[in-house]
Amino acid sequence: MRLQQLLRNAATFRTIFDFGERDVAHWFPGHMAKGLKQMRESVKNVDCILEVHDARISSNRNPLFQESLDVRPHLLVLNKMDLADLSDKNKISKQLERDGVKNVIFTDCLSQRDENVKKLVPMVIKLIQSHPRFHREENTNICLMVIGIPNVGKSSLINALRRTNLKKGRASKVGGEPGITKAVLTRIQVCERPIIHLLDTPGVLPPKIQNLETGMKLALCGTILDHLVGEDIMADYLLFSLNRLKKYSYVEKYDLGEPTDDIQQVLKCIAVKLGKTQRVKAITGLGNITITVPNYPAAAYGFIRAFRKGELGQVILD
Repeated sequence: MRLQQLLRNAATFRTIFDFGERDVAHWFPGHMAKGLKQMRESVKNVDCILEVHDARISSNRNPLFQESLDVRPHLLVLNKMDLADLSDKNKISKQLERDGVKNVIFTDCLSQRDENVKKLVPMVIKLIQSHPRFHREENTNICLMVIGIPNVGKSSLINALRRTNLKKGRASKVGGEPGITKAVLTRIQVCERPIIHLLDTPGVLPPKIQNLETGMKLALCGTILDHLVGEDIMADYLLFSLNRLKKYSYVEKYDLGEPTDDIQQVLKCIAVKLGKTQRVKAITGLGNITITVPNYPAAAYGFIRAFRKGELGQVILD
């Protein structure tokens, strides 16, 4: 009976998200060309490219990376695998292979015991040995470049490699917002045998986003600053996506009783659950009174943050 009720509710949910008159252009500032130029200038000294991406949005990569830097052996690192629904990992791999990506590894670089991070160096060495090194043939040291859009875990990968291979602490700053790495850094050693250095790089977004939905998926995963998009519409799109994927863990988490397509209802419950309320003055027929109302922006941020931490279940947005 309960399942039938859920199915009836789901049948009334939105199948298309209304973005209104929003324009994706202003979400993605054009200041990232400098970072891409630096990468192009540095690639001649690089033996292999490590492209890091969020496993939840693996198809929304920056095409400029392939156009400009795909002249070296290339390994796609799909990070944050702990947050992604990888029940059909083969389907993801086949799609990437159709897109021309043959070498893929899934990682969770924040985990202290990610076995896949241990596999990364042997994979890189095998890739390099199977390709010509041109003028670097006599150099026994290996140089890698880490690239990717903002906030996908590039610096976390560097630190994980150092932790795994050198037993040393972090060398790159890690943060929950895009833009922590501002420029191409000096070489960072990540392995002793063989000696491997790599270049950390700033996150670079494509100059043009295909459509609003693609931009929203990127925004939910934290690739740009939230205020450029708006936490209100991000929260609503998140609810739309969870319902479309039949991921209803938010119902129990926020004491909703049943799934809903009404973001205002969800945010009210989140505000009550998290204590995100505020007191405001209201004018009534009896005079000015102070009432307690939900703090909708704070609740929306809490909802988005819970998704990014994996508290709403494992999800593939693509």
